[in-house]
Amino acid sequence: MTTQRTVLITGGNRGIGYSIAEEFLAQGHRVAVTARSGSGPKGALTVIADVTDADSLDAAFTAVEAELGPVEVVVANAGITRDTLLLRMSEDDFTSVIDTNLTGAFRTVKRASKGMLKARFGRIILISSVVGLYGSAGQVNYSASKSALVGMARSLTRELGGRGITANVVAPGFIETDMTAALPEDQQKAYQEAIPAGRFATPTEVARVATWLAGDDAAYISGAVIPVDGGLGMGH
Repeated sequence: MTTQRTVLITGGNRGIGYSIAEEFLAQGHRVAVTARSGSGPKGALTVIADVTDADSLDAAFTAVEAELGPVEVVVANAGITRDTLLLRMSEDDFTSVIDTNLTGAFRTVKRASKGMLKARFGRIILISSVVGLYGSAGQVNYSASKSALVGMARSLTRELGGRGITANVVAPGFIETDMTAALPEDQQKAYQEAIPAGRFATPTEVARVATWLAGDDAAYISGAVIPVDGGLGMGH
């Protein structure tokens, strides 16, 4: 039986973040999500926050701490894409993705670490992507933001590892979400043929890796990148 924890997930109002929140709730944890709009699953505390604004994140953490206690597990999941080929990519296309996906993770982790250091316990989980190490045409901004999370997790491990805090990266591949469902059928088929498992993942399959990393069984794992991609990115 895993110890019940207070968990905060950024971008928990849809997609993978929503599924991660559902899975933590199903395992009996105290769960909060941040969202710019909408809300997390039933049973989660939803706080409105934007990861590009440190003050709004600070207020969100303060609200969660007051209601559920100090945050022991943080899942930095909030992310955006602005896909376009390099020569068409504006500076704003690049910096806005970096500010949300990478600097947003930094702001989230920095605020979470205060309570974790005090408690001498913490689980930091950064949601990356297979394209962080595999690469993807049209995603120079996105893949750069996602690969940078690996260096972040490994530096956090060296800095905080002696205080009972772990930092790991989950790198999902293609997941069954509204985004993949909207792709033309022949494109979906081409993607699936590139995946050794021959199918997309369910969001729950990603969520269960996150809950496992937060649990007691993964206490000695830190600085790891765990792919959940059906073998797509092997060796990357």
